[in-house]
Amino acid sequence: MSLDAEEFQTRFETLAANVDTYVRGKPDTVRTALVCLLAEGHLLIEDYPGLAKTSLARAIAQSVEAGFQRIQFTPDLLPADVTGTQVYRPGQTEPQFRQGPVFTNILLGDEINRASPKTQSALLEVMAERQVTTDGMTRPVPRPFLCIATQNPVEHQGTYPLPEAQLDRFAMRISIGYPEPADEVEVVEQGLARRTPEQLPHVLTLAQLTEMIETVPDVHVAPALQQYIVAITRATRTATGVRLGVSPRGSVTLALCAQARAASRGRRLTDPDDVKAVAIPVLAHRMIMASSALADRARPEDVIAKILTDIPIPPPRNGWT
Repeated sequence: MSLDAEEFQTRFETLAANVDTYVRGKPDTVRTALVCLLAEGHLLIEDYPGLAKTSLARAIAQSVEAGFQRIQFTPDLLPADVTGTQVYRPGQTEPQFRQGPVFTNILLGDEINRASPKTQSALLEVMAERQVTTDGMTRPVPRPFLCIATQNPVEHQGTYPLPEAQLDRFAMRISIGYPEPADEVEVVEQGLARRTPEQLPHVLTLAQLTEMIETVPDVHVAPALQQYIVAITRATRTATGVRLGVSPRGSVTLALCAQARAASRGRRLTDPDDVKAVAIPVLAHRMIMASSALADRARPEDVIAKILTDIPIPPPRNGWT
């Protein structure tokens, strides 16, 4: 049974407020991350060192009373360290499968770009299909399964950039940015008090989170709004300076995340503002800029912002309300 709109919003704000008590001064970033997870999308957090990337992921995981595992990605990490492997135990003639850390509800992949491409690809099936295939057997991971990965855009020595195919598996890519002075003072106070994300209380159970995820599909996305979404993604494919635009998978993800945002606002109807609010974190990492555009320091975020300005918003009479 799905939640009513008011109860959904109450749970969402309770969860966001709990994370806000640790990740100071970034309420919009926190809520965008939670929208991604409620759409059952995987989240990539990319920013400079020391800007609470891992803390945000740990605070979200701690706020929900669910299974949580963390993988610290390193160059010597093997695919079996991620998915699991067959092991022989004393007194047994047949090997048994030992589950890897992906068999959980919330998985934190810290500094994912430090692992080899072979190990990175071990996550690909489980992120896309929510299952692991080893030794000819398919094993589903628990539901919900949400992957929060972090990566560093600097210190490229010894790192392996995520290929486009794997980047496309992340519903959103977000950054956090530097806090305002007053918020940074609170961060220092937390550090002096030795406060950690693990000290946050659980404010939602796994069952409550699952109810929220199962309620999101009940939010209406009108045909006119679906056409608006497709118009945005198609415009990325012909935009100046773009070598490769957004695929249809990006169109679907944009609709799902807009739907989840509407639910987080206590609505059962998705509107154009929901689409515009999530467009950049959903679409920017799915675009490849031409080399000439990169030389001019053009960014996918700027291209999407211009597209959102240029494409007319469908009026209410077309049915999105």
